[in-house]
Amino acid sequence: MAVGFVAALAGFQHGPTSQADDAPVATTMPFLRANPVRSDALSARFGLCHGGGGSNCVVDGDTFWFSGEKYRIADIDTPETHPARCAEEAALGEAATDRLRDWLNDGAFTLKSTGRDTDRYGRKLRVPMRDGESVGSVLVDEGLARRWEGRRRPWC
Repeated sequence: MAVGFVAALAGFQHGPTSQADDAPVATTMPFLRANPVRSDALSARFGLCHGGGGSNCVVDGDTFWFSGEKYRIADIDTPETHPARCAEEAALGEAATDRLRDWLNDGAFTLKSTGRDTDRYGRKLRVPMRDGESVGSVLVDEGLARRWEGRRRPWC
């Protein structure tokens, strides 16, 4: 009986035959991997809300409404959409707005505090995060935003 158990254990350790023999045990024995604690617990279905107040909607590439509160993404600056100052800014701003909406709709997220609660317009300053990555980093990497430098710069 002990021989059968050892043989079964050896089969688990080797995993599928397509996997390299030197693969770590954790990848061949998924039941031994630690289950990560998921802290991303916020979610909603977001639409677009280019004007006034809203509920669970995206205003532009760095501003959105969630659960009755208006948020400004604290770590980025995106092109203006209303009014855009040139055609290039308008196109880039629209792309950033759509990308933010898609990101928010892709799954649960957290809203990380930055130390300052609100901006001068009363919007809550937060950094939306998923799996430890800021949506701001995603938008910057995709060329749709800049890192926030403490002031806006022109996009035209």
